[in-house]
Amino acid sequence: MKTEEKIESIIAPIIDEMGYEIVRVMLMGQARPTLQIMIDNKNGKPIIVDDCVKVSKAIEEPLDLNIDIEYVLEVSSPGVDRPLTKIEHFEKFVGFEAKIDTLTAVEERKRFKGKLLSVKGDKIEIETDGNNYTVSFDNVLKSKLVLTDELLKSYQQQIEEN
Repeated sequence: MKTEEKIESIIAPIIDEMGYEIVRVMLMGQARPTLQIMIDNKNGKPIIVDDCVKVSKAIEEPLDLNIDIEYVLEVSSPGVDRPLTKIEHFEKFVGFEAKIDTLTAVEERKRFKGKLLSVKGDKIEIETDGNNYTVSFDNVLKSKLVLTDELLKSYQQQIEEN
């Protein structure tokens, strides 16, 4: 089991019970790595600093007891141009622009930037350069939303509603 997977298995139940979801767990750096935990609210409200502080305090001890590396803990929101790390994220943001890098080529391409058209099962359909491509979720190396006026407007609406 990779270190990030082990960390996620330790903290996921705690974070879930608090009403948040893990967007991404990433260990970055060598000598004293930064452990970045991105969280989002299950209820759709934007993440604020207090949310990050609460989660940080709740997971600090379980991590210290179960992870035998030194690290700097960073709990943050995914931001507006968030990474898409779960199939549910792609479903939630159908209609918005995204970047997808794949592990293996899809129709001779490994990079896609365009509008997310649909998600069916584990298949993500994206329009890039006037063509539609279907990418299997298990072929996604990394993906994130592209910061656009439409995305900013949607995010602003979300803030106003909550």
